[in-house]
Amino acid sequence: MKKLLLLLLGALGALSIQARTPRPRLIVQIVVGSMRAEDLDRYAAHFGEAGFRRLTEQGARFTGARYDYQQTTTPVSLATLTTGAMPSTHGVIGSRWQDYTDNSTVWLTAGRKGDGPYHLIAPTLGETLVRQVPESRCVTVAAEAESAVVMGGRTDQVFWLDPQHAGWTTSYYYADSLPEWIARNNREHYTLSYIATPWRTLYDRTNYRNTRHWDIVPSGRTRKENDREAPGAKRLKLINDYERLLYTPAGNTAVLDFAKQAIAQFKLGADTTPDLLNICLDASRRISEAYGPESIEAEDMYYRLDRDLADFLTFLFAQVENDEAVVILTSDHGTSPSYDLAATQADRFNARQFEVIVNGFLNVRYGAGNWVTDYSGSCIRLNHNLIYERGLNLAEVQNEVAIFAMQFEGVSHALAATAMRTSYFGSGYARRLQNSFYPRRSGDVILNLMPGWIEERDRCHSSSGSMYGYDTEVPLLFYGTGIASQRIRRRVDMTAIAPTVARLLEISEPAASEGEVLEEITE
Repeated sequence: MKKLLLLLLGALGALSIQARTPRPRLIVQIVVGSMRAEDLDRYAAHFGEAGFRRLTEQGARFTGARYDYQQTTTPVSLATLTTGAMPSTHGVIGSRWQDYTDNSTVWLTAGRKGDGPYHLIAPTLGETLVRQVPESRCVTVAAEAESAVVMGGRTDQVFWLDPQHAGWTTSYYYADSLPEWIARNNREHYTLSYIATPWRTLYDRTNYRNTRHWDIVPSGRTRKENDREAPGAKRLKLINDYERLLYTPAGNTAVLDFAKQAIAQFKLGADTTPDLLNICLDASRRISEAYGPESIEAEDMYYRLDRDLADFLTFLFAQVENDEAVVILTSDHGTSPSYDLAATQADRFNARQFEVIVNGFLNVRYGAGNWVTDYSGSCIRLNHNLIYERGLNLAEVQNEVAIFAMQFEGVSHALAATAMRTSYFGSGYARRLQNSFYPRRSGDVILNLMPGWIEERDRCHSSSGSMYGYDTEVPLLFYGTGIASQRIRRRVDMTAIAPTVARLLEISEPAASEGEVLEEITE
């Protein structure tokens, strides 16, 4: 009897604890571009107590989080994070694709009113929140327009940096004019203050784990001294203020500081009605791409971001009553090893050359013509109108191109669109390719490159867009009210974020959501 009484008292106690855990007033989603899961541990020794370590040590950390598809690029993964769906469902397969009826290029966010969610199909978490709880606010902030639009979707407050003037802006799709506080900041060129001081490393070079060095000068050394220690070091040429922001840690600082202003100005978390703030840190991706993840520049960026994050978290929880806020930190994808590292034996894939050679192959096979209309997003697109005019079978042409593509150095897999449409792949590389395939937009042949290979682009020594662990495995942290400190090692698909956040907000999941709720943090 006594034991039964103790069990009942324990159960009542658990219920009372749950009852005292209110719905968060504000949920903040922070996406750090190109951050690998391993980076949290790799650089932890130089992290302070109040930034990344605050989240990892006091929150829920999922160490097995990953994207289960091949097209791990920024717009694709941001759409997955905000809709809870695979690319095969949400339809975002890249920044652009071809309209097969007239072979014209369709840009994901381009439209007559400026950047907007014209071609987004699946509703985002923010759209779902404001539809179900009209008093709620959803604000989205990113350095790049595409990131902001994909995360925000069809909500009202979506902002990004203007590439021409490096001030904060939006488009006529979202609003006819900027709020006065943003317009005032732009008139005063407030954003430019972040690049007034040249980028210098926080520590002496001997304190860094990474050894590759490109551009910035470690404190206490002149560039001439540095060049002697790093023969052949190169400088990244930045042509305007926008690039000086996005290719330096100042870009992350500017975005997080603007997010703090948005919390105050829009009164996010000021009442019991839940609000949502989306933040995408694109500068970290630009730095990783330009310098490589093995560089001192990438490492120093994380140390500076740790300080910025600590400042942001302190501000956030001071603004929200009773600390009733939750922060989710993750990444849109990881990034490849630098292509020029001798240890990887990797090289770059010349997409333009591949496109020309494939077109030449089809000229020999079927006669002269512009058979290839485009190569982008690991997809080659064929001229369907020409194929039908010549009386050819589309599926056969696709299969021939897929077989031909496998002869190219650096190509590990090539699947025809017909195979994607007519077959179900339950495992292996084909499943991850199929999860990235959206029939109305994806190409005729989808490629995956060999490990370490990336497509050749300017300012690109590292990139994403593969099914390998360095691209798919990302950090996933939950921290704040009602979130217990724990480390969960099981495998977690990134489609789980949107439905889990919906559970925290006490709203329905986004309509196209496919992921499973992470019960560990919601029970």
